Amino acid sequence: MKTNTYKVIAESGIHARPATGLVKVATKFACDIFIEYKEKKVNLKSILGVMSLGIPKGGSISIFAEGKDEEDALEGIESFLKSEGIVAS
Repeated sequence: MKTNTYKVIAESGIHARPATGLVKVATKFACDIFIEYKEKKVNLKSILGVMSLGIPKGGSISIFAEGKDEEDALEGIESFLKSEGIVAS
């Protein structure tokens, strides 16, 4: 299992629009992908799961991926997070 950790810098945190983008990116990959905030881990392929975390600016998140394309998944998700200004590049 591979893991990356980030600090959210987006003013409004991870609200509906970035959560939708994250789910779209995550669903492109076959591996299992999870996001964790405040010790609560949810499936990153579930918009309801991601929204339920209520991640604000300054929140520390971890992305976990496990499966044959886990490295590609983490790279794709990191690219999205940085390109959208959700985390620092």
